[in-house]
Amino acid sequence: MKSITVKSDSFKSFRQQGVVLFIALIALLVMSLAAVALIRSVDTNTMIAGNLSFRQSALVSSDRGAEAALEWIDAKLVVNASDLNNHIPAEGYFSTYVAECTGAQDPDGNEVDAIRLVDNCGVLSIADDGLGNEIRYVIQRMCFDPDTVPPYDSDESTCLLGEAEIGTGSKKVRGKDKGGMLLDAKQSPIYRVTVKVTGPRNTISYAQTFAY
Repeated sequence: MKSITVKSDSFKSFRQQGVVLFIALIALLVMSLAAVALIRSVDTNTMIAGNLSFRQSALVSSDRGAEAALEWIDAKLVVNASDLNNHIPAEGYFSTYVAECTGAQDPDGNEVDAIRLVDNCGVLSIADDGLGNEIRYVIQRMCFDPDTVPPYDSDESTCLLGEAEIGTGSKKVRGKDKGGMLLDAKQSPIYRVTVKVTGPRNTISYAQTFAY
């Protein structure tokens, strides 16, 4: 009677193929996860770059708001400078740095900061600057009392002052020359201009300018 011999090579081959397939599936899974992570990283970087671009655009546009505010001050000084001794909320002007307006009151009676003021009472300067930015500003005269009128106290107890040397067009913050002598100058209150720019993606930028 003949004996039957069964070779195990075919079974080993099947087992090896199964192990290779399993390893290949794991490698495919790892590659898929890596691809997803790469795509998400690219999307995030693109979004960040886009947001930074819009923020930069909004910051650049704030210059236009500041220029509009300074032109408004210049016009008032030429036509009727006494108008600047009183609040003109409808035009975004406040004759004191402790001003409040509807929607911007501090319940604790503290000074209202400029950002809250421009958020609630900023006058619309430019609805759309061509880049989708909305520009608003407020102007605050840096005086403690809203009804302060010239001449201003030289010790700056009522207003923060700036000066222009007599006979020149240059301006500087009130102070002394290199020799320690007080400068012979005309006094003018300093004006703080706060600009708020809202971009097309609801990006918001604030900028401040001081002028006199």
